[in-house]
Amino acid sequence: KWRIVLPDSGRQWKDWKQASAFYSGNKIQTTKYTWFTFLPQNLFEQFHRLGNLYFFFLVVLNWFPQVEVFHREITLLPLLVVLLASMIKDAIEDYRKYQYDKTINFTKTRVYDK
Repeated sequence: KWRIVLPDSGRQWKDWKQASAFYSGNKIQTTKYTWFTFLPQNLFEQFHRLGNLYFFFLVVLNWFPQVEVFHREITLLPLLVVLLASMIKDAIEDYRKYQYDKTINFTKTRVYDK
C-alpha cells in the first residue's frame, strides 16, 4: 500500500480525500506503449518520418501497373526492414523503461512523521 504524507493543518481531511482520489495509483510510469497500443502507436510515429513516408509512397505507387518500375515485393522490402528494425528497437527500449520503473516503484522508502 502507498502512503501519502500531508502536513498537519486544519484542512487535513479535505486534502487527504482529494489526494487519495487523485493519486490512487501513485507510481512512476515512463513507458510509452502497452500491449494493445504498441503496433498502432508505433506505426503512427514511424510514418511521421519523411523517409518512411517516401518509401510508403513508392510502395503505393508501384502497385499501379501503369507506373510499376520494380516488382511490387521488392519495393516493399526496404520499408518493411526499416519499420521492423525501428519497432524492435522501440520495443526493447520500452521494455527496459518498464523494468526500471518496476524497480523504482518497489523500492523501500522512509517516511518521516512527527
